[in-house]
Amino acid sequence: MKLVEFSTRRRVTVAMLMIAIVAFGGVGFSRLSVNLLPDITYPTITVRTEYEGVAPLEIERLISEPVEGLVGVVSNVNRVSSISRPGVSDVVVEFGWGTNMDFASLDIREKLDLSNLPRDAGKPILLRFDPSLDPIMRLAFYGRLSLMEMRRVAEERLRPDLESLEGVAAVRINGGLEEEIQVEVETQRLAHLGISISQITNRLNAENVNLTGGVLKDGEAEFLVRTLNEFKSIDDIGEIIIGQIDRAPIKLKDVGRVFRGHRERDLVTRINGREGVEVAVYKEGDANTVQVSKAIQERLDGFLEENALLLQDSGMEVVFNQATFIQQAVDEVLDTAIIGGILAVIILFLFLRDLKSTTIIGLSIPLSVIATFFLMFASDISLNIMSLGGLALGVGMLVDNSIVVLESIQRYRDQGYKALEAAVRGASEVGQAVIAATTTTICVFLPIVFVEGVAGQLFRDQALTVTYSLVASLIVALMLIPMLSSLSFAGMTGEDSEQGPSRGVKGPALFLRFFRAISNGIGRIFSILLFPLYWVFDAIFDSLSKVYPRFLSWALHRRLLVLTICIGIGAVILDQTRDLGIELIPEMSQGEFLVDLEWRAGTPLEQTALHVAAIDGRIRPLEGIASVFALIGSSGQTGGTASDKKEHTAQLHVRLAPGTVDGTTIIEIVRGQLEQIPDLKFKFSHPSYFSFRTPIEVQISGYSLQTLDLLAEQAIDRMRTIPGLADIRSSTAGGQPEIQIIFKRMRIAELGTTVQNIGELLRNKLQGNVATELARRDRKVDIRVRALSEERETIGDLKQMIVSPASYPVPVSLESVADIRAVDGPAEIRRLDQERVAVISANLDGRDLGSVVTEIEAALADLPLPEGFTISMGGQNEEMVRSFDSMKFALILAIFLVYLVMASQFESLLHPLVIMFTIPLGLIGSAFGLLLTGTTISVVVLIGLIMLAGIVVNNAIVLVDYINHLRRDEGMDKMAAVLRAGELRFRPILMTTSTTVLGLLPMALGLGEGAEIRAPMAITVIGGLLVSTLLTLVLIPVVYSLMDRGK
Repeated sequence: MKLVEFSTRRRVTVAMLMIAIVAFGGVGFSRLSVNLLPDITYPTITVRTEYEGVAPLEIERLISEPVEGLVGVVSNVNRVSSISRPGVSDVVVEFGWGTNMDFASLDIREKLDLSNLPRDAGKPILLRFDPSLDPIMRLAFYGRLSLMEMRRVAEERLRPDLESLEGVAAVRINGGLEEEIQVEVETQRLAHLGISISQITNRLNAENVNLTGGVLKDGEAEFLVRTLNEFKSIDDIGEIIIGQIDRAPIKLKDVGRVFRGHRERDLVTRINGREGVEVAVYKEGDANTVQVSKAIQERLDGFLEENALLLQDSGMEVVFNQATFIQQAVDEVLDTAIIGGILAVIILFLFLRDLKSTTIIGLSIPLSVIATFFLMFASDISLNIMSLGGLALGVGMLVDNSIVVLESIQRYRDQGYKALEAAVRGASEVGQAVIAATTTTICVFLPIVFVEGVAGQLFRDQALTVTYSLVASLIVALMLIPMLSSLSFAGMTGEDSEQGPSRGVKGPALFLRFFRAISNGIGRIFSILLFPLYWVFDAIFDSLSKVYPRFLSWALHRRLLVLTICIGIGAVILDQTRDLGIELIPEMSQGEFLVDLEWRAGTPLEQTALHVAAIDGRIRPLEGIASVFALIGSSGQTGGTASDKKEHTAQLHVRLAPGTVDGTTIIEIVRGQLEQIPDLKFKFSHPSYFSFRTPIEVQISGYSLQTLDLLAEQAIDRMRTIPGLADIRSSTAGGQPEIQIIFKRMRIAELGTTVQNIGELLRNKLQGNVATELARRDRKVDIRVRALSEERETIGDLKQMIVSPASYPVPVSLESVADIRAVDGPAEIRRLDQERVAVISANLDGRDLGSVVTEIEAALADLPLPEGFTISMGGQNEEMVRSFDSMKFALILAIFLVYLVMASQFESLLHPLVIMFTIPLGLIGSAFGLLLTGTTISVVVLIGLIMLAGIVVNNAIVLVDYINHLRRDEGMDKMAAVLRAGELRFRPILMTTSTTVLGLLPMALGLGEGAEIRAPMAITVIGGLLVSTLLTLVLIPVVYSLMDRGK
């Protein structure tokens, strides 16, 4: 083999190449960004439009329906859904996977520019679900300062301080009290004076301006003319002239009051029982999360120290820091990889009993990993739990090629060949098989590009890192191992190496011989210390070495019996897998959980805050809970999507104490506490990175809201009988209290006005209008004009509001021109593909997604549905079905590619079919491993199966390749060649399997952060590899002897 000959002839060149790999790999590693997960972008865009003070039915008719019609015609749209809530419309547009979301956003923006939405409605904004858009750090700012002062300090001092840091994209402030200048006017007096509230708004806007007056030239001097009329203080606002009576000016302060207040609160934040201000920090896209977090922490310490006098006893607490979990997860993966590597090297040492040989093979692990870092940097792959998981997966496999090459070289050394010739012959003999084995492992990752859904995005990084590391290990095995072996460094005997071209080699050779002498000494010490382990290992291995040839001979004489037994065992194990549950992706616990709380629609924010304070007081003292952060009036924000702001909702962010092992127990205790509170609906969850949907969603579609509500109640009653369902909620439950005004058209016509004018007048009086702004340094404070608070507190006040035009001779109240009634309207209206739907959502409690979905479908199958109404399953189940279908296709394609590679390698259609028998054996082993550990089938397990398809064939390739070599080159007959190849390949097959399994063992144990994703894959590969190896040593020779008709 030319590559091997080059490596043994140009030793210095190979050494320099390896040094270059280490250097470039080190530089690449230092520049890799560190993130929790790979870039995951769901192909969804949410169009959010706010229309303050408008009920859900009007939001649906005026905004949601028109927007749905516009965006539905954009190319590549799969589905359009919407949620209409009081004051806000969310239209969710779902595209096909693989859609360029930047172009899709432009297309939607173009369509929205054609919309004809109400003039008072806000401009539609586009939001995308992307976990990388979540804040990397949430801080709670609390203390004795007033809430308004804390908000001001956070906005004016803390935000500029943090946003100046490198890597920080934005800082958002929530909670506290936001300053606002309130202008409250007496509407009754205005009506008698013939002045409308809109006239005051316009007057304030016109008075609060600085204008340019042009240029004045006086001789040679030139002056800029400016008119300075902006308000300097609140007193200036009260002095504004808003009208005249008999030439007597009427000032604003004569008809109302002007004072410094705060905006109506839509959000309250609490940290550990105290109200405060939340500071959310967002990073730039390519910034290193861990480094940015460290810089923020340092700046915060400096900020608190510099402003100690101003802040008094105020403090800051880190509610959430993504960097902590990332660092822990990355450290765990690195530890897993290191421990796996050490275990693999130990098992190698037990097999080889030679420190020199073990060291040479062990070099392939760090060299391959370092080379992978450089390739990761070149491919723009970050260090995340998936890419590092790929390295940890590959650690055990990285030595496989080197083992096969070195074992082959050693056989020639034992036969009396000199070092150089043994290196060339041994490495060349197995070179083709090693390349084929590596290629089959690599090619199984190609179908990952066809996997749809979150799985494809999640595992792309892992596939690339495993591929890079295996390519690097192949180069090491075919270049570095033969080069070092030719120097006698890998020899098992003490003879001197045969000298090839000696120029430039003597120095390195002397160094290596010196190193060899040292290693011999260390090896003897190890031998003494590990003697008991040697004895146990030798006893087991010697027994197996003696038993295996006899058992193989017995199996070859009873081939049909052996086949029948294997098929029977496989059928039994695969039949048992029907009891295994299925889910999309295991949920990742980060030592925290979220609780969404919801009271009856219409509950004011102040009342909700009191309820949350009581709950906070109950759960904070519980053992195992470190802190409780409450966001009241909002459901929180994930993946860059805007939060749902509703006054009757809240979200608790509960952080567990360090070292708390069982978060499930604490969740159950908290659930028990919440179940005692009347009229409270709640839902538990963990921070989601893989899906923005609830695990269970039942969708009932139809037009009538009353019928949908009735059907939803019946469905919920049936679902409550299914074990494993928790937090069941319906989108139609709970009404939104609203006051309906039905105008008398004749009376309005007599007043000389219109319904629209009266509606705008009521809006101005109740909600108010921001007339202008008061400038304070770099800050602008809104000036809001509306009716006195005493005139807008009750329904009676609403009835007495004057609605007649200013020109009408006498004031006329609202109740004179309309009927007013208080009713319960819908809290929200959901639509799917332009049909109204009721969505019943639920969480899972100790059960898998697949079995629960099956039971729900059975329970609702006979639910009587009126004409025009349908029922279907959505949520994560829909994503799971799509992902599983594409994963099955990818698995079949991977097996097909493995066959293509092997057929090309062996120049035969038959022998690859023999080797393919190892794949069903691997599936049986994986199923046994999953059954043994009780692991559910998920996308992670299916990825493990795809990887397994490329790994399990490696041993069979080496075995079949050597059988063919014995028959072709040494003229042995078929049965003798099969027996001889089995005996000679028994040791290297056990070595490669042992190193791979032990390399994966720490990952399979599932210790540390992020293990929920890594462990199922490792269990799948270990189970498949162990069983397939045991059966490969027997079954492949049997199948080979049956299918190959030659002698």
